[in-house]
Order: sequence, then structure tokens, then C-alpha cells
Amino acid sequence: MRPKQMDDLIQQLENYTECWKQFNRFINIAHSKKFGPEDESQFLEIKSVIIQQLELILSNIESGTPDKEEVLTLISTAPSLRHISEMSDGALRNMESSWHKMYIGWHSVLGQLKVQQRQIASQSMFSRLFGKKK
Repeated sequence: MRPKQMDDLIQQLENYTECWKQFNRFINIAHSKKFGPEDESQFLEIKSVIIQQLELILSNIESGTPDKEEVLTLISTAPSLRHISEMSDGALRNMESSWHKMYIGWHSVLGQLKVQQRQIASQSMFSRLFGKKK
């Protein structure tokens, strides 16, 4: 992967993890039962961004990611803030646990990509310093 492609992928994954933070924020809003129609609309929007970006990310990363089915399952268990607000405490804890597992998984992938980014940068530097001159 070229340095620019790697930079773009890392930026995309950083933005994606921010979407995951927003998803968790909405879980907390639902749990507090203090939400309105605008919150419901924004929650639906963040879920659609998560699913769309998942496909883009998975097209660039082959392994080491949270399982696609796990992501889809979590998103589908949260059809609305109202639904989440009516969940039992046990179901809500399971949702939070699933979210946390995936959130940490995405950060692990991000860390792996940053390691690769450094390797690519050092290889580029090495080839510029010691590469053949044409």
C-alpha cells in the first residue's frame, strides 16, 4: 500500500471510531430516557454511517477486524433509542459489552495500521537514501 493510501485508510478508521463513540453516547442517552425526535434521527444517521463505512473499511482490510456479523447484529439490536430505553438492565449491559469489544477491536486495527504506516515511511526513506539513481 502506498503512503497516501495508508494515510487515507488511517484517517477513515479514526473517523469510524468516532462514530462508534457517538453510538455509545446514544446508548447512554437512551438509558437516561432523555431523548427526543432529533436524537432518534441522529441515532439512525450514525447507524447508517457505521454500516456504510464498515463496508468501505472491510474492502481495504482483510483480517484482524471485528467480525462483520457482530457489527450488524449489534446495530440491528438497537433499532431506536426508544427500544434501547425499554431494554432490561441485562440486555443493556450485553449491548454495552458488545460495543466495547468492537470499539477496542477497531482501535487495535488502527494501531496495526499505524505500525504499517511507520514501516512504509521508513522503507520509503531508506529507498530515497540508498536507492538506485536513474
